[in-house]
Amino acid sequence: MKLRLQNDGESQRVVKLRESPATMQPNSSEHGAHSGNDLSLNPELLTRTPVTGPTGGLDRNDVRIPITSRSGESSGGPSSRRSRVNSHGHSHSHAHGHNRAQLHSHSEPGLNPPDSEVDSGEPTTSFSELRCLFRWLQKSLPFLVILCAKLVIQHTLGLAVGVGLFTTFLYVNKSIQTQVFLQDRHSKLRCMWLLLFLIFSTLLLYYTFVTETLYCCLVLLRPTIDPLTFWEVLWAVGITNFIIKFLCMGIKCLILLLPSSLVTYRTQGRWLMLTEELAQVHQAVAPFPLWFRYLVTYQEDDGTPGFTLGILLALLYLILKLLELYKQWTSLLKTVKIFLQGEHTGTAATRSQCSEAGDVCPICQGEYREPRVLLCQHIFCDECIALWFNREKSCPLCRTVITEKVYKWRDGATSPHLQVY
Repeated sequence: MKLRLQNDGESQRVVKLRESPATMQPNSSEHGAHSGNDLSLNPELLTRTPVTGPTGGLDRNDVRIPITSRSGESSGGPSSRRSRVNSHGHSHSHAHGHNRAQLHSHSEPGLNPPDSEVDSGEPTTSFSELRCLFRWLQKSLPFLVILCAKLVIQHTLGLAVGVGLFTTFLYVNKSIQTQVFLQDRHSKLRCMWLLLFLIFSTLLLYYTFVTETLYCCLVLLRPTIDPLTFWEVLWAVGITNFIIKFLCMGIKCLILLLPSSLVTYRTQGRWLMLTEELAQVHQAVAPFPLWFRYLVTYQEDDGTPGFTLGILLALLYLILKLLELYKQWTSLLKTVKIFLQGEHTGTAATRSQCSEAGDVCPICQGEYREPRVLLCQHIFCDECIALWFNREKSCPLCRTVITEKVYKWRDGATSPHLQVY
């Protein structure tokens, strides 16, 4: 019994050595203390046994330690002790290897955390910003609706006037282009209705704002608007711009009302083009007095007029306006030249030339009416080629450049550009 207890104590000591992380070396002091026992760690018997099967559980660096005792002991004792030690070491190595594998598996995903953050950082940030913006809009939507309702109620008259002017312009502009396209078949009654509609709309607008005397802006005079703030200037300039467009379209209606014996189709196109060019020059000049006065009377922080800074701003605006007017004046001179001399896009075609071309106009697919020969020797009807050059400056067949500029205003169109400065 005493011998068995002693062997159990030695087995527990070997197990402690296996659990210790230090390198297993035979301790001399401890061996001396237990000299009565023949237990020794023979380095020649230390063997490394790699495990190949899934059930081995041993790491390839684990050490198998055989234990020997005195020769007086029975043959069954060492083998039983060795089996107990090996079984315990096998279970410990299996647990240690499993823990290390788990640690390795947990550490592998974190090897390159910066790369994953870089790859997924920007989309995450952008999505989070969009999400925050959407939440802000969702929370602020009731307030925005209330604010818009307040602005609409407060400026109901101004908004109604703006919508009315814009829809009137679209309707009349499209109707005039249709009547010009019909040429001799256009309706005189329709043109009369368009003219009366424009006159009635203009008078109604000026009667509604009679106290502001907005009609003074048409002749470059100052309206009676006090105080003349930014929004008042912008509002007056916008209304004046639409009124000038209405006057231009009214003159075009008068041109369409003239009999064809007095104004031919080519002459009619030149009159329409000249009217539009003059209206664009008027639209560019009309806002100048209002903006110049507004910039000169710049207010300082203490409420006093800052004439020094205001004059500098007004002079800068004057320079920009003069550059724009120079471009408008150049275009107007070209239009006046065409109006007086006519646009020579070709010469009259002879009967033999028309026969060689097949006596069929490539545009209208009908017989030639006043055929014209272009520089590229292609023949078209005079009216057909005139309509074509309202939008293009090259031959419809070979794309040879015939004119220097596209005079699109000959079809009766009015520029939708809103001149607000």
